[in-house]
Amino acid sequence: MINLKDPQLYINRELSWLQFNTRVLKQAQDESLPLLERLKFLAIYGTNLDEFYMIRVAGLKQLFSAGVIVSGADRLTPMQQLRQIRDYLHQELQVLEFSLKGIFKDLEKEGISIKRYAQVNQHEKNTLNRYFHEHIYPVIVPIAVDSTHPFPHLNNLSFGIIVRLNDIDEESIIRYGIVRVPRVLSRFVELDDGTYVPIESVVAEHVGNLFPGYTLQKYASFRVTRNADITIEEEEADDFMEILEEGLKLRKKGKLVRLELGIHADKDLIRFFNRHANVGQDDIYHFTTILDLGSLWQIVGNKNFAHLLAPAFKPKLLPPFDTNESIYNILDKRDVLLYHPYDSFEPIIKLIQTAAKDPDVVSIKMTLYRSGSNSPIVKALMNAAESGKQVTAMVELKARFDEENNVIWARALENAGAHVIYGISGFKVHAKAALVTRRVNGTLKQYAHLGTGNYNPTTAKIYTDVSYMTTNVEITNDLTRFFHFLTGFSKKGSLNKLYMSPTEIKPKILEMIKKETEMGSEGHIIVKVNSLVDEDVIRALYKASMAGTKVDLIVRGICSLRPGIKDVSENIRVISIIGKYLEHPRIVYAKHASPKIYISSADWMPRNLIRRIELLTGIEDEELADKLLQMLQLQISDNVLAHELNSDGSYIKIKADKSKIINNQRLIESFTNKAHKESKKETTSSAHQLSRRLFSES
Repeated sequence: MINLKDPQLYINRELSWLQFNTRVLKQAQDESLPLLERLKFLAIYGTNLDEFYMIRVAGLKQLFSAGVIVSGADRLTPMQQLRQIRDYLHQELQVLEFSLKGIFKDLEKEGISIKRYAQVNQHEKNTLNRYFHEHIYPVIVPIAVDSTHPFPHLNNLSFGIIVRLNDIDEESIIRYGIVRVPRVLSRFVELDDGTYVPIESVVAEHVGNLFPGYTLQKYASFRVTRNADITIEEEEADDFMEILEEGLKLRKKGKLVRLELGIHADKDLIRFFNRHANVGQDDIYHFTTILDLGSLWQIVGNKNFAHLLAPAFKPKLLPPFDTNESIYNILDKRDVLLYHPYDSFEPIIKLIQTAAKDPDVVSIKMTLYRSGSNSPIVKALMNAAESGKQVTAMVELKARFDEENNVIWARALENAGAHVIYGISGFKVHAKAALVTRRVNGTLKQYAHLGTGNYNPTTAKIYTDVSYMTTNVEITNDLTRFFHFLTGFSKKGSLNKLYMSPTEIKPKILEMIKKETEMGSEGHIIVKVNSLVDEDVIRALYKASMAGTKVDLIVRGICSLRPGIKDVSENIRVISIIGKYLEHPRIVYAKHASPKIYISSADWMPRNLIRRIELLTGIEDEELADKLLQMLQLQISDNVLAHELNSDGSYIKIKADKSKIINNQRLIESFTNKAHKESKKETTSSAHQLSRRLFSES
């Protein structure tokens, strides 16, 4: 009998994540993409890796320090994982730099060049000199390090240069110091001709101005990464906001976990710096190009070279939202499902803004996870509260790396008169839900929105996500109960139509998988998630495959399941799609379930299924469910953006059949454009009828 707990059946989650980031890097290597689009993927790769080190590597180091031996189904110890991570990243650094140099070389042909101070002409040096004195010198921070000048604390992601100096009067006297480059300064100094000069080379040229009486002997750029995870004991204080704000301060002071060094770093400079920083040798990465890949966004964002990016797509307002008809009237007639960013996010914004101004609206309730820094939705909620409406906002302060934004919004909402909830003890609220209650003919009617993504208009243009809008009484009643759970005390409780974690979503998923398993070869499961890690769910999928059930998994990031193992997972196929848009929806299709298709805010990870507040929503309207199924089938067929997972944990990009090239993102853009044009020509009850016909024509 096969032991489904065998560690060999599971891929380590950290190593799987590294494979995901490698797929991002491969997009940067794809010569069929525009140059700045490729550079954009390098920027994404870099910021992804920053977070991975700040959270995951830092966490493994803490586990090792605490003496934890095993931490996952694969049974790798924290030290084994750390060794494999470091080996992987040191090898990949060579590929990364080769790719970056190639893109820089090709960009030069298009008028964009990256040059150091010494490589520009005298006129440009004069410009850089003026820039230094006017913009850099007033804010730069030169720091001497010796017996009377202690080594400074370097905040997380601090950037600057290490310097070795000679005394002008006595050359035998050598001094060491660092120059911190504040984040308020741009990473590159941009010249008029499309030349970008790394700021450290400008600073190094003017070290004599920063340390009078000394000359520069040697310098190297550096960047440090700290443990940025926040551990909050919620019961330790009454004011949860105060704890979080203190946690944000501590984030800057976390233990150093990575040191990145530029091309000029010699053994002496490294010895000096690391005597104070104390970073393990395996966590030091030497670059010959530039540090801080995330800063490449500065170049990607140059509007003068927009032609070097992928063609922009403008989200469309399709029927029934392409008229001036009241959003209430539209939702009174039928449920609506939107697939962003192809379908515009405007209807969701409009629902909240309309409700904020409507005198008949008595209450608005929402969860806010990552709403962005300039949110029209939060502003509408503030206006609604100020006008006397009952506004309840669940602002999740533990939304990683968005905590500071959320603290600001929470304070502003409170000041406007809204009832703000800062989280649930022991759980992170990750559900995406809004509920508007309105007086209609003497009774109360409710309008609901449930989504797979955040209430963030900016990310709604670059993340694919699903929005479901309804007046279904069973769903709106469930949402009322859901918000009561959030605001009140509830030891236990369940919903009737929706499913809520930590108690209901995982059992429902396992039930659906089990039913398809019982159908054997007649069963079919399609899942689209960002991550698949939960051991119980993986074992259920293995059993389904062993029973002959077909399982198609679209997992963008981490996947701990191994497909293609004889007698275990031969009927499971796993693909990952990396493209112009970040694939973000969570969708489940089970052929024999009722309803057959569900959307959710939850990934299939233990943290989502048992340690967070999430929602799972069945789509009963056959037309809406059909639209989602078509999207899933299209993605399964993708042979341009899809990478297939092998049983050894590696991914291979699927080779396109030249007679039938399927880039699902480009095709959906095309379908949406066609639907938008045709909606202007004919009277159509919904965009779904148009998309169904266009899909079938394709």
